[in-house]
Amino acid sequence: MSLAALRLAGALLGFLLASSAAAEFPAEMVARYAADAAKAQPGYVPSAAAGREFFLRRFDVSAELPGCATCHTENPAARGKHAITGKRIAPLAPSANLDRFTDGAHVEKWFKRNCTEIVGRECTAAEKANFVSFLLTVRP
Repeated sequence: MSLAALRLAGALLGFLLASSAAAEFPAEMVARYAADAAKAQPGYVPSAAAGREFFLRRFDVSAELPGCATCHTENPAARGKHAITGKRIAPLAPSANLDRFTDGAHVEKWFKRNCTEIVGRECTAAEKANFVSFLLTVRP
């Protein structure tokens, strides 16, 4: 193998390692949110049941977007559709969409946007931990 090929292979390996280091797994995200929630609520333990209830709840802050299931459907393993724009939405459940909950900054962006629009405020760390815990139980 030539020196140029070795350098290219090394650069590619470095890029792949750096990319995977930035990736998160949904369970790691739950653990991080749960640790944050435990600071405010000592003894807090994530609840998939509470996450399911939150996902299906109607908040009615917005008539067009009353709850998560409005766009994501009651089955988060299915494709959804934005209630206002009609844009197709990939499945929310990590079992049906391996890209879900793997990028902390992306997840925070969408939690902030959706919680503000749907819930009427930013979601708490406990709500986020419960929500992702629920989605981890969903199977296609």
